[in-house]
Amino acid sequence: MRSDYGDSNQNTAYPFMLHILGRNIPVVIFLVVAFVGMVAVYLYFSPADASAEVIALGNSMDSLSAPIYKPVPDRQVLQRVTQSPGPILIGVISGHKGFGGGSLCADGLSEAQVNQNIAEKVVNRLQTDGIKAVLLDEFDSRFATFAGTAVVSIHADSCDYINDLATGYKIAPSSYTDSLALEACLEQAYGEATQLTYHANTITPDMTDYHAFRELPQGVPSVIIEVGFMNLDREMLTTNADRPVTGVVNGIECYLDSVIGER
Repeated sequence: MRSDYGDSNQNTAYPFMLHILGRNIPVVIFLVVAFVGMVAVYLYFSPADASAEVIALGNSMDSLSAPIYKPVPDRQVLQRVTQSPGPILIGVISGHKGFGGGSLCADGLSEAQVNQNIAEKVVNRLQTDGIKAVLLDEFDSRFATFAGTAVVSIHADSCDYINDLATGYKIAPSSYTDSLALEACLEQAYGEATQLTYHANTITPDMTDYHAFRELPQGVPSVIIEVGFMNLDREMLTTNADRPVTGVVNGIECYLDSVIGER
């Protein structure tokens, strides 16, 4: 006869499991609810893969854009690009023009006439060489706003006979603006063109404290030149005026070449 023992044990196992679950149903429900809640929270707060990459990239960029402070010692900044100079403009003052006649010779020749003749020729020669130049009066209303490259005031010395040494030229630079380069060029070029002696020891306070130096804007190099004595140098200042004209023009062009370069 076949025994039913094995079947009896299997059948009795199910009621036992159900009994256990029945007694612990609250715990089972709590675990299921907790698990579902954790899954829901994870899915809600976890970004998609693409969003996560964007957020990570954003955080990385934010970290790179944060200011970085690094002490840098002060040092002189050198200008590597040479600025282009402004348009060249030369002012030529015709000494005593529009204001008295200056020195006067016994035969009526005035310093103003000698100065104007030379000054006009200088302006014309500069313009012929392609350099913009203007003729200025002794007390010109344009002085205060004259934005020139340089100014040269042309005068002549006394017509009186002093002695046989009263021949030659002299130059005084402005003390308000560095004009030494202009003076040096003019002194050398004028001496070469005229072969006159340079009279440094007869420069007067009227030259060193020349009124135009104070009236011109600071930054405009300027000089005053006494082109010669109207007594012993008269022939060159009148009949051979091209020689002093050449000296003044060459001096100005020497200065332009030295400060601006080849024109």
